[in-house]
Amino acid sequence: MGSKHNSSGNRTRSTLSVFVVISLCCFFYLLGAWQKSGFGKGDKIAFQVTKQKDCNVFPDLNSDLNFESHHSIVEIVEPYEPKAKEFKPCDVKYADYTPCQEQDRAMKFPRENMVYRERHCPPEEEKLHCLIPAREGYMTPFPWPKGRDYVHYANVPYKSLTVEKASQNWVQFQGNVFKFPGGGTMFPQGADAYIDELASVIPIADGSVRTALDTGCGVASWGAYLMKRNVLAMSFAPRDNHEAQVQFALERGVPAVIGVLGSIHLPYPSRAFDMAQCSRCLIPWTENDGMYLKEVDRVLRPGGYWILSGPPINWKTYYKTWKRSKEDVQAEQKQIEALAESLCWDKKYEKGDMAIWKKKVNTKSCRRKSIDVCQTEDADDVWYKKMDTCVTPSPEVTNANEVAVGELKFPARLYAVPPRIVNGLVVGVTTKSYQEDNKLWKKHVNVYKRINGLIGTTRYRNVMDMNAGLGGFAAALESRKLWVMNVVPTIAKNTLGVIYERGLIGIYHDWCEGFSTYPRSYDLIHASGVFSLYKNGCKLEDILLEMDRILRPEGTVIFRDEVDVLNKVRKIVGGMRWDAKIMDHEDGPLVPEKILVVVKQYWVAGSGNSTSNDE
Repeated sequence: MGSKHNSSGNRTRSTLSVFVVISLCCFFYLLGAWQKSGFGKGDKIAFQVTKQKDCNVFPDLNSDLNFESHHSIVEIVEPYEPKAKEFKPCDVKYADYTPCQEQDRAMKFPRENMVYRERHCPPEEEKLHCLIPAREGYMTPFPWPKGRDYVHYANVPYKSLTVEKASQNWVQFQGNVFKFPGGGTMFPQGADAYIDELASVIPIADGSVRTALDTGCGVASWGAYLMKRNVLAMSFAPRDNHEAQVQFALERGVPAVIGVLGSIHLPYPSRAFDMAQCSRCLIPWTENDGMYLKEVDRVLRPGGYWILSGPPINWKTYYKTWKRSKEDVQAEQKQIEALAESLCWDKKYEKGDMAIWKKKVNTKSCRRKSIDVCQTEDADDVWYKKMDTCVTPSPEVTNANEVAVGELKFPARLYAVPPRIVNGLVVGVTTKSYQEDNKLWKKHVNVYKRINGLIGTTRYRNVMDMNAGLGGFAAALESRKLWVMNVVPTIAKNTLGVIYERGLIGIYHDWCEGFSTYPRSYDLIHASGVFSLYKNGCKLEDILLEMDRILRPEGTVIFRDEVDVLNKVRKIVGGMRWDAKIMDHEDGPLVPEKILVVVKQYWVAGSGNSTSNDE
């Protein structure tokens, strides 16, 4: 009996000890969380997430945020939150507003060298502080690959191209949709046949060519059909009389921006593209001492290809149709040939309306005549910088057979250490830190997919990373179902060259200004550290309104930032018709960095909250 009594007492004391230890652990855990996570600074939203009974770091969001396309509203109201400033809808006349490329402002600038078609952003007092509306009847774009060929008329209600380009198979109007047969001015039989001809000369199939540039892209059918061959094309065209070219491209799910070869550098790093083309783009390549062709040379990697289809190629056949003299077009082609030779480009092909040149793999293999070489210390410092007529040098090599940018093939190059990092050209980035960054973003993206199971499906086609760093987010997401516009802010470390060397695409941009795109361009936006980066640069409100402009109705944004910053963001978006949820870092509540997920509500011009049915 005594033995049983002692055993029972020991069990009681043991249970009590365990209870005391657990209580102390919980107390110190909560104390540490309160001190380190910012809860003591008014972090009410994060606290609501972390105090859930099941203690999951990532709660099920489906009850709060619906990522499916549904055209209905799910209102989230935190009763203890102060009422956010409410942003009103803009007038419907702003439905296709592009802040830095608006026609009225553009017409005040010189026509010379296309200056008036370049970026001209509104001053602070002229910025819109309202929400850009979608037109009535707006619909979620068709999923890829159907979206490549069909666009809802209600989303881009412009028929001019169906008339102007009717004979060239650009676009057709059928009922309530536009159909894109894949044609172009120089390939009326279809982009596939055109690309097949290119592939007879250019090694597209083996991964040697991954990134491409389309100058004067039209509706970007070239880029659209390159995608099934695993080539990413960055297409651009000015906002001109051919209404909505770039808007059509983006609505189809093809990478494109509003842009022009004018007086300033293109917003891309040197040695970025494996291939570039001009398909009747009407760029005056021989003017200004060949300045525009030299700019293409700057962004074309050693060993890359340039395609010219259209004037003046095949001038003997078409000079009368072009209403130009034989002598004039013959002289223009001779000038282009001479320019290409001075740039160390070898002509590889000319047949019919097409000619193809290949840039030498290094300068040692080129016996270049006397030419003005740029003396700039940084050929990638191009934001709003004037274009000049010098030639950008390629990296030095040790022998005439060495490829100046290394042997880059996709998909191996996606995770191989990029040449810029190997050669120590990115300050503070080493092989080790690059590899660690890749591991980190694989982890982050896996978490995002747990939060939102539609990431990686055809629901999100056009994706943007607002602060791309080394491109780890885009690399972890890599799929033919989507593409990522990697934006490197002009005030951040210049890593865009690394991103291109990985076989990804992107652009420089200052988020204090409007992005060079139409409203409703992107399905999913990723913003990691953007607001900490710009906390002393410009108003958070302005950046968020620009994000709202370029985000599709029912599109999603994932923010990753310090908790204090995200609380400010959360307060602003409370008045922007965004449904929001903030949650802890995947490593737990002690990490000051948090994640904020928002879904933009569906609404259209003319009513506060409108609904529509998908087709």
